[in-house]
Amino acid sequence: MTHIVLACAFGMSTSMLVQRMQDEAAKRGLDVNIRAISETDVKRETGSMDVLLLGPQIRFQLKKFQGDLAPLGIPVDVIEMTDYGRMNGPAVLDKALALMRK
Repeated sequence: MTHIVLACAFGMSTSMLVQRMQDEAAKRGLDVNIRAISETDVKRETGSMDVLLLGPQIRFQLKKFQGDLAPLGIPVDVIEMTDYGRMNGPAVLDKALALMRK
């Protein structure tokens, strides 16, 4: 199972996006676990994630999280503002899967 984590300021604004990603993953028959957490919980959750996507509101933390997670082999990137604003679950799921293939 693949574990995709979305982090935002408080872990709440990404909940709807997580649901849309889960719906898309189910349509594709993918075995994934997708959840939203607060940025303050990232370190505690590193053992249970394969990729981390940051909400646009915390994009300024990208280099910090990349530095923390790169040694663990966990890719990190920021969700595109337009995909986040439109709650485009399929596009964000594609981004997460592509990051893991790099």
